[in-house]
Amino acid sequence: MPTGTELIADVDACDVKHGEAALWWLGQHSFIVKLGPAVVYLDPYLSPRKSRLVPPLLRPKEVTNAALITASHDHSDHIDRPVWPALAKASPNAQFVLAELLRERLAEELSMPVARFVGLSDGTSATVGGVKITGIAAAHEFLDRDPTTGLYPHLGYVLEGNGCTLYHSGDCCIYEGLQTKLRQWRFDAVILPINGRDATRYASGCIGNMTYQEAADLAGALEPRLTIPAHYDMFANNLGDPAAFSDYMRAKYPKLKVHVCRHGERFVLRGS
Repeated sequence: MPTGTELIADVDACDVKHGEAALWWLGQHSFIVKLGPAVVYLDPYLSPRKSRLVPPLLRPKEVTNAALITASHDHSDHIDRPVWPALAKASPNAQFVLAELLRERLAEELSMPVARFVGLSDGTSATVGGVKITGIAAAHEFLDRDPTTGLYPHLGYVLEGNGCTLYHSGDCCIYEGLQTKLRQWRFDAVILPINGRDATRYASGCIGNMTYQEAADLAGALEPRLTIPAHYDMFANNLGDPAAFSDYMRAKYPKLKVHVCRHGERFVLRGS
């Protein structure tokens, strides 16, 4: 794996032409995505915890190029609270995109200006750094819609920029209406969790996601140019099998392409 300095240098040096997107996997559900000049950090998880099977690829102070930093929901491997103030300092122009339901509370708890935060909910959009980002409610394992405000605490995001459209589901299970919401876009790439769920994990507080079969069937319904499995590598009690996902996709949806990322390695989704 590259060092943090090498990884940031690779991101900065990468020339992404119109209609292309470059991606670097940081482990779990964390990605760097470059859309033209805009650099997006999806759920960056950078704290060095003993429970990690994959060490952080970056130190927060090395993240100097972010235009947009997302948080899909308030779990520590998605909103990495200890590092957010350092990310804000290292990338002073970056905006943090998260659920509107969490926006004011996070700003207060982290002693960060509320102006640094962009709040979204299901179907709402904002444009940050030339990238349009739209929130899609995620069921983790439930939608958990707030009864008072009607807002959702768990989100996926649709990113539109540089002539590309990508979907990062966040932690999510399939729910009625998800496909209908997503079919308004034609995706160049979708990033989906494949670690699944079961009673033992749920009882221990480990909230689940799509099984690899469910992720494959969602990809089959959406027919993106590329499907990327994620959220299967980080914790010993919550793993998934990308080979099983790839085999299932190959058998059931042979016309659809899959890319299994390697940590810190650049992958460029070329224009169609």
